Amino acid sequence: MLQSAWTYRYFIWSSIKNELRLRFVRSKLGALWMIIHPLMQVLIFATILSEVLSAKLPGIDNKYAYALYLMAGILCWTLFAETVSKCLNLFIDNGNLMKKMAFPRICLPLIAGGTMLVNNILLLLAILAVFAVMGHLPPVTALWLPLLVALTLFFAMSIGLLLGVLNVFMRDIGQVVPVILQALFWLTPIVYSLTILPPRLQEAFRLNPLFALVTSYQNVLLFDRPPLWGDLLALFGACLLIAAIALFVFRRAGPEMVDAL
Repeated sequence: MLQSAWTYRYFIWSSIKNELRLRFVRSKLGALWMIIHPLMQVLIFATILSEVLSAKLPGIDNKYAYALYLMAGILCWTLFAETVSKCLNLFIDNGNLMKKMAFPRICLPLIAGGTMLVNNILLLLAILAVFAVMGHLPPVTALWLPLLVALTLFFAMSIGLLLGVLNVFMRDIGQVVPVILQALFWLTPIVYSLTILPPRLQEAFRLNPLFALVTSYQNVLLFDRPPLWGDLLALFGACLLIAAIALFVFRRAGPEMVDAL
């Protein structure tokens, strides 16, 4: 599959460009819509909750501390949630294409991942611009951000590919996953700091696999601290296992997916 993906690399690249172009071909704001939605989410939360939670964010010497904290977490969450959601219905949405064209099916998740990566890079640039306007310059530890983005994308694509294949045969998965993602958002310290929770709950919330990723984003962008290497290494090992399972299921179910669609 990897050799086939490399052979069709120009097809993957052109498909990413075409998808981005078609997505906004009739939109006057164009690519700005990629960053408007998450930034509006930050604005809403910051307006409603900043007075309550901003005083509980020690380590950020800025009057816009809570907004900065939100944007760091939203950057990670947006890449993860949008990639999983994209892959969830990937094969269903491209059913006609799979029936009419002969190409390696592994190209589809790679195209989706590439599109989500471009979206996230644009969001990152917008967030860095907002940081500058608010008077916060990311510390040197922000150089770890590309590694964190790569791990987040790898984690999301591994889960998304597995769920996308299963969703072809069990459509209930497509209804359940958005509910789980919504719950996972509130179980991850994005709009609040983990320190406001009782110690017993803090230990439980640390079991969330996204905790290490989101906290590492916040560390490198805001607090001038290194990522949580121990937790991230364990997460990377889990990603390798999930990816292996996803590729195995994808390869075995590939011929049957077209018939099911």
